[in-house]
Amino acid sequence: MTQTKLDKKKLELYKKLLLKLKEDFLYDINNIAQGHNGGVDSESRDVSGHVQHMADVATDMYDREFSMGLASNEREVLQKVDVALKKIKDKNYGLCVECSKSIPEVRLKALPYVETCLKCQEKIEFERR
Repeated sequence: MTQTKLDKKKLELYKKLLLKLKEDFLYDINNIAQGHNGGVDSESRDVSGHVQHMADVATDMYDREFSMGLASNEREVLQKVDVALKKIKDKNYGLCVECSKSIPEVRLKALPYVETCLKCQEKIEFERR
């Protein structure tokens, strides 16, 4: 695989895709944050003011922690989206950060914020094990 740059039309397509992803992630993160702003006292009471069963409180806490975990994952992807947008601006989008070869377009379409080609990604994951 050689180091080939994407043409302006394709770069513009990926830029629009990345900006849409960014907008969607920001919307999701904002909704998660707004959905979990209650205080401790309000979390243990239902709408009528009665104290909830401990299992209900535990379920609520699990749901909140799960949602916050999702928001954290979305923030990580959002950072990768920002890096990809900067690479488009700097005209080096679509190149693997490990081997500097072109990332196949089929991979970029699936994960437009991806930083490595499949071969390098497999190597990284193998080394983590």
